[in-house]
Amino acid sequence: MNILFIITRADAIGGAQVHVKDLAVALQEDDHKVLVLTGELGIYNENLQQAGIESIACDSLKRAVNPIMDGKSLRYILYIIAQFKPDLIVAHSSKTGILGRLASQITKVPCVFTAHGWSFTTGIPEPNRTIYRWLEKLTASLADQIICVSEYDRQIGLKAGINSAKLLTIHNGMKDIAINLHANPVQEEPIKVAMVARFDRQKDQAMLIEAFKDLPAKLVLIGDGPSLNKTKEKVAQLGMNNQVSFLGFRQDIAEILAEVQIYALVSNWEGLPCTIIEAMRAGLPVVASDVGGVSEIVIDGQTGYLVTRGDAQTLRQKLSYLIDNKQARISMGIMGREKYESQLTFKHMYEKTLSTYQAAIAKP
Repeated sequence: MNILFIITRADAIGGAQVHVKDLAVALQEDDHKVLVLTGELGIYNENLQQAGIESIACDSLKRAVNPIMDGKSLRYILYIIAQFKPDLIVAHSSKTGILGRLASQITKVPCVFTAHGWSFTTGIPEPNRTIYRWLEKLTASLADQIICVSEYDRQIGLKAGINSAKLLTIHNGMKDIAINLHANPVQEEPIKVAMVARFDRQKDQAMLIEAFKDLPAKLVLIGDGPSLNKTKEKVAQLGMNNQVSFLGFRQDIAEILAEVQIYALVSNWEGLPCTIIEAMRAGLPVVASDVGGVSEIVIDGQTGYLVTRGDAQTLRQKLSYLIDNKQARISMGIMGREKYESQLTFKHMYEKTLSTYQAAIAKP
């Protein structure tokens, strides 16, 4: 198969970017030909090159809705399709999901769209939420299949009026790590809590910092983004510079998680966060916001704790309990690792995804 992946952002490497790269590498190893088309050139293109994946950038392809720029992007996608001659277009993220489906309709090349959390899910501000709900509903029929990364997202799609035959749930999966990168939740001097996330409006590092104040542990924040400096200022104002560390954007996440004892992810909305899977893979207990498909991988009271969005008091209580309770950290970490091995490996996800791609191509 010749497979053209399309994804909007290349200036950052999040879960969707890791997902595409892992799929592209596996497909290439299975003798398929792969090309990744991204928005304007960024660090992700370098990341793909290092993995042996060819990519090409489209300067006009950006996140914001802009009819003129989006028209240019569609024309460029059509040009790449004419050159690469893919058997399948695979689109990731809302913007490229719509453009990819339009290109599929024009060229008659089959298209699979993966929704890494809908752009009209609960928590996303208006008017974007309403705009994307209508756009997704109007273009859903143009895809041969829509992969939802959580059952939560599939149900949202159904409620929005998307044909159930188009929607399929395939949970994200991550490649395994060496045993020496498994975490050690037993360690107590000092206990470290980590959160890996971009500093933007989707995440709520500010609430985590407030909930963390005066807890007997260190907080490690990994990531960059537009609200990073504002968050650093907040830490300084609260007098927490000795308690909170900012590591910036990092690509050695597995190595960092091997050195911490608890993982936290505080969000306003999610699809199915790959960073939580990485934490469970490392054998860490997880405290996370109960948004999107998070409850499908974090089992409350077993592999960690779920916290209602915006509930800083409960977040603090759950973190405090795990910091003080070594046995809880150990048992939850073990159960999280078991869930990863049984349901969330890359092999689980890849086999289902490849089968979906093949079915889309085989349709008359």
